Amino acid sequence: MATVPPEVLPDAWQPLLAQPPLARLLGQPMVGDALLTMHRLLPPRVAVHSLRTFLLADACATARGTGCDRTGLLVAAAFHDTGLTRGGPRVRGGFPTRSAALLDRFLIGHGVPERRRGALTRAVREHMRPFPARDAGPEARLLHFGAWLDVVGRGSGEVPGERRRLAALAPTPLFAVSFSARVAVSGLRGALPDRPPPPPGGRRRRPAR
Repeated sequence: MATVPPEVLPDAWQPLLAQPPLARLLGQPMVGDALLTMHRLLPPRVAVHSLRTFLLADACATARGTGCDRTGLLVAAAFHDTGLTRGGPRVRGGFPTRSAALLDRFLIGHGVPERRRGALTRAVREHMRPFPARDAGPEARLLHFGAWLDVVGRGSGEVPGERRRLAALAPTPLFAVSFSARVAVSGLRGALPDRPPPPPGGRRRRPAR
């Protein structure tokens, strides 16, 4: 696997790729492959959103002093909306579940261990929840923060001015409107993960009333 020179990536990405948190990861082959895959799968404006999502998540991690898998976080950000552009049957969890499946396949191809894959695919699968789950790991919490901040501005007080600064570097006017329409067309039927399976050999008990 060879590294991907930043100059072969779209011009619209260049101001974001030059940001230090992103620039320092570009020499990693898995990162380069993830960015090329994102370029192939996503419309240009959604791809820019994905890069801003990572940078906002990274800024949040710095502000909170949160340790995380930054390479994995960037790869997860690159894949978190790829399910919007894939065909196939509707599934419980909608496009985030499809995105997580695409990410898992990519990570397996790069020899990523199961535990790390689980943390990153969970982050993608749950990023459309209203709030992160109580037991969510740092990558899930940070991806959720970055995605929601970029689209709707929630959480801007934690990283003052950062959303506006990144939007000026790589603008996507009226993105929230167009993105919401794309989500609706994708047939999102709720973004919560599947319920756990019933216990072996029996049905799930109904709660007592």
